[in-house]
Amino acid sequence: MKIHNPFRTALVATLGVGLGILLIGSLQSVSTILLYVGTALFLSLGLDPLVSFLERRRLPRWAAVLATILAVLGAFAGIVLIILPVLIDQISQLVAQITAIVERGSAIPDLKAWIQDRFPTLLVDDVFKYIEDWLEKNLNEIGSYVGQGVITASGAVLGGLFGTFIVLILTIYLTASTPSLKRAVYQLAPASKRERFIDLAEQITDSVGYYVMGQVTQGVINGVLSMIFLSIIRAPFPAVLAVVAFFFSLIPLVGTLTGSTIIVLACLIPGLGSPGAAIAAGIYYLIYMQIEAYVISPRIMSRAVAVPGAVVVVAALAGGSLLGLLGALIAIPVAASILIIYRQVLIPRMNER
Repeated sequence: MKIHNPFRTALVATLGVGLGILLIGSLQSVSTILLYVGTALFLSLGLDPLVSFLERRRLPRWAAVLATILAVLGAFAGIVLIILPVLIDQISQLVAQITAIVERGSAIPDLKAWIQDRFPTLLVDDVFKYIEDWLEKNLNEIGSYVGQGVITASGAVLGGLFGTFIVLILTIYLTASTPSLKRAVYQLAPASKRERFIDLAEQITDSVGYYVMGQVTQGVINGVLSMIFLSIIRAPFPAVLAVVAFFFSLIPLVGTLTGSTIIVLACLIPGLGSPGAAIAAGIYYLIYMQIEAYVISPRIMSRAVAVPGAVVVVAALAGGSLLGLLGALIAIPVAASILIIYRQVLIPRMNER
């Protein structure tokens, strides 16, 4: 290829590269906003089947949306009211124990005696002398690290609360305006292909909605059954552990296993649980996971698009790597949407050739 004006070509190429870098930087700057919008859109699609159900019961759209949002907020308020008193009680007990130890003034000697009793050959005095010298030399640096950690943690908590509020507002707006947003998107398709485009889009949104509602339903079932069983075996804090079971059941693929492991370990807390309770909980969750995999999940997810197991694993890993927990949550409905397009668009086109 003959270049007639090298300067012009170089200028255009430089401008193109600069524009690309600018676009990438802009996407990185608004990545948090895009994450908020994506989360709200995912939640609104999940709430849409419930809103549609209420509309079929002759409720107007605004009333159905209001009832749905109030039900969701009420559920989360109930969860907070369950967890908060337990956390306050445990923190109060911890502060009381620390205060008692400090007032007694024998924490260091007691610790030395305990270590000497457990490890008779260890030079306890030399170890403590080394630790005291190291603390004296690095006290200022440790204080600055602690201060930075407190500031960082406070900022993360405030950022999480602000993000939750933004997602809530966006979810309410998107849930209320889902039909109008759909119509606006459908107008972008050519008139000759609009009917087919609408059919595929409705299948995709319905699949996402049924998936979200299915995961929430499985979480509720796991949480309620866990509450009943853990109360029977007198596990520590059965209400809190039931909330743990509920939230981990929302995570596809490994959520129930991870939550069950945490609950079994919580049953081994000294002074609160017992090995017998932990064994009983372990047996219960092994049985429950089999029932969930072969009975509960197929029935609840029957209206969502079936996704092969290998695709579930790859999608969950890829989504988790890209967007963390949110990516793992939305990866499977995204994979289901791609499967719909693959089965109903790509394969028929390939068969026509």
